[in-house]
Amino acid sequence: MLPGLAAALARELVRRVDDDQRATEEVHRSPTPAARRCLATCRESNAEALRAIVRRHAWPTAALVGAPASTAALMILLHAPDLAFQVACRDLIAQAVADGRCPAPHHAYIADHCAVELGQPQFYGTRIDPLTCCPYPVRRPEGLDERRRDVGLAPLDEQLRTLRLSG
Repeated sequence: MLPGLAAALARELVRRVDDDQRATEEVHRSPTPAARRCLATCRESNAEALRAIVRRHAWPTAALVGAPASTAALMILLHAPDLAFQVACRDLIAQAVADGRCPAPHHAYIADHCAVELGQPQFYGTRIDPLTCCPYPVRRPEGLDERRRDVGLAPLDEQLRTLRLSG
């Protein structure tokens, strides 16, 4: 890919995540139907843009667009209202991680997200139920912290402590 095109994709991804964050903050400040519609529209537009990028260039890996933009793409994907698209990208991200083109935590987050959305236990414990502040069910919990360490995530207790302090 041409360097200018990669830089343009990177700017677009980061801008779209910034738009999502602003719309999310507005919903938190003023949870009106209009604010919720604005957030939903933003997320659908972001997902459509990411679909187009993936169709043309495959998953926007850190090797392709840089780490911040690749993380932005993951955030867009996690907020996308299309589970089939998320599952398809999960597999692209898994391959990119295996090839060293994407950080391992990216796969952990999307794999757990898809598992929870599909009603299956998650593998890395990254998804936390906002009502209980506990992780959604985890497959083989006895090896959870080892799996998390293998992909560069902190132990679950640390993640939960951080969430409680920020909440």
